[in-house]
Amino acid sequence: MVAEERRRAILETARRAGSVDVGKLAADLGVSKETVRRDLNVLEEHGLVRRTHGGAHPVESAGFETTLAFRTTMHVPEKSRIAAAAAELLGDAETVFIDEGYTPQLIAAALPRDRPLTVVTSSLAAAGDLASAESITVLLLGGRVRGGTLATVDHWAVHMLSGLVIDLAYVGANGISREYGLTTPDPAVSEVKAQVVRSSRRRVFSGVHTKFGAASFCRFADVTEFEAIVTDTGLAASEAHRYSLLGPEVVRV
Repeated sequence: MVAEERRRAILETARRAGSVDVGKLAADLGVSKETVRRDLNVLEEHGLVRRTHGGAHPVESAGFETTLAFRTTMHVPEKSRIAAAAAELLGDAETVFIDEGYTPQLIAAALPRDRPLTVVTSSLAAAGDLASAESITVLLLGGRVRGGTLATVDHWAVHMLSGLVIDLAYVGANGISREYGLTTPDPAVSEVKAQVVRSSRRRVFSGVHTKFGAASFCRFADVTEFEAIVTDTGLAASEAHRYSLLGPEVVRV
């Protein structure tokens, strides 16, 4: 197997499994660990994977994005802790935006049911979870439904958001970095998220540590536009401090 074929196989494995291990790849491909490390370095240089201790995980890009079903299987304990901590930042907000994705869906489930709330969301899953709550009014954004994430996008959603003033927006992203801000692979999704940022008084980003340092195709916000970042302890304290210097409070759970 030539280097290009081997790297393509490594990338396909990473995208299918969610991560790869150097030792296992070396055994499966019949090459040395050092060869695998060099391959992963090349893939990282091309923005296709991010190296971790002993392996790597795929970076979502214009050509690759995980589905909602896949996201429900990865880092679930961390996402549950993040969602609970994010919901505690609700404060006195009366109108809330819930983004697409699994962590925002968990935030929706963690919202209080003992007070009136109006929740705007692009997520069919979040809308379904909240619809039966008597104290919560759910507004589902119109538009084209993306099959992989079960979320609405395009100009219908953007136009609806443009007429709203939202107290607090829970926003997700495929990547967040100090250099490029918050990014996502799909331009249509990026437009919706950018309008959410413009339409909200307060903004909270929630996401697992693997999203940090990654940059996807479309940039929709700067880190400075968020009052808080909620993530897990997989993000080093020193790196969390660097993000906090840009303005947001960084909560690690």
